[in-house]
Amino acid sequence: MKTRRPSLLFILGALSAIGPFSIDMYLPGIPQIAKSLNTDLVRVGYSLTSYFIGISVGQLIYGPLTDRFGRKKPLLFGLTFYILASLGCVFALDIYTLVGLRVLQALGGCVGMIIGRAIVRDLFDPSQTAKIFSLLMLMIGVAPVIAPTVGGMVAASLGWQALFVILTLFGIFLWIVVYFFLPESKGPDTSVSLKLQKIFARYVSLFKNQDFLPFALASAALSSGLYAYIAGSPFIYMEIFGFNEREYGWIYAVNALGMISGSQLNHLLLKKWSSVKVSLILAYLQVLCGGFLVLFTSSLFSFNPVIFKISFFILVFLFLTTHGILSPNTSALAINPMGAVAGTASSLMGFIQMVFGSLATAIVSFFHSASAMPMAQVMIGFALLGTLFLWFGVKKSPQRNQNF
Repeated sequence: MKTRRPSLLFILGALSAIGPFSIDMYLPGIPQIAKSLNTDLVRVGYSLTSYFIGISVGQLIYGPLTDRFGRKKPLLFGLTFYILASLGCVFALDIYTLVGLRVLQALGGCVGMIIGRAIVRDLFDPSQTAKIFSLLMLMIGVAPVIAPTVGGMVAASLGWQALFVILTLFGIFLWIVVYFFLPESKGPDTSVSLKLQKIFARYVSLFKNQDFLPFALASAALSSGLYAYIAGSPFIYMEIFGFNEREYGWIYAVNALGMISGSQLNHLLLKKWSSVKVSLILAYLQVLCGGFLVLFTSSLFSFNPVIFKISFFILVFLFLTTHGILSPNTSALAINPMGAVAGTASSLMGFIQMVFGSLATAIVSFFHSASAMPMAQVMIGFALLGTLFLWFGVKKSPQRNQNF
């Protein structure tokens, strides 16, 4: 099929990777930003929080727009917004300006995540969407592997402003590629109203939709362990285990490769089983990994640091690998039945994911202690919650039971 050509998948993957690149690339420059703008690391950290806020809000905006005007026009608008905000970050003279511009940058950049999922729903048969999402995760997973390394080298040699120059150029590249090479997958639909009352009513209807909400909640909860890992791993690996920044970067890359490997293993699993069965089995495995992670993090194994470290490395790697398999399947289960409102559904699912992810990072930070236990407990807690949502969704949907 023409729509399955590699160029289309490359474009969709690159659009989906805007978020990870925009987050991970600038992380190594945070100390330099703090020094340059005469502030502290805590305030610079607000620029990461503001980016998550922008993503959450932006996803609710673009869904109705893309259902009303088609996929391409809102996509080009969002990318233009992203380019201008990224360029503004280059010239930020104080931390408050940078924090505000990061909100705008996220409002523009999140369009790729939303519309990428909707385009997959438009162009591919429902039986193929989980496999396509797995391919897109390959590109999304590359970002955490290369972005921090590239960001560290660029910040060290050219300064932190050069990081945002690169993001600006990345946005320009994507705008050109989308304009000239991305086919429109869904034309304008004048029946889709943009009145706030109508938009609100569509979101309310999705919250009542048993074919959507349980799987969107499951996808969000089962993804939240990743956010807990992002929040807790720097302290654990560098402060508790004593690794330096470069060694932590390598550990981060290895775990990212686990997620990539999981997303590609999903291809093989889907040849034998349905997305429903793969999701349930991997959700149980994620809970199992989380349970052992809490066990080996407890005081029972504190007497042997070697066992503690080895078990911690392996269990975190396996936990994140299950995420790589679960994410494309739970996303497909939520989006596939949505039809004409796939864009709005994709927005709401992304919003729920960001709310859950932000909650996971906040809990890890709030219960921060001189141990790895808060991160481990949050990881298994959300894994259990996601598994319950998934189980409930399958039981409430006869069609999903047949696919099992």
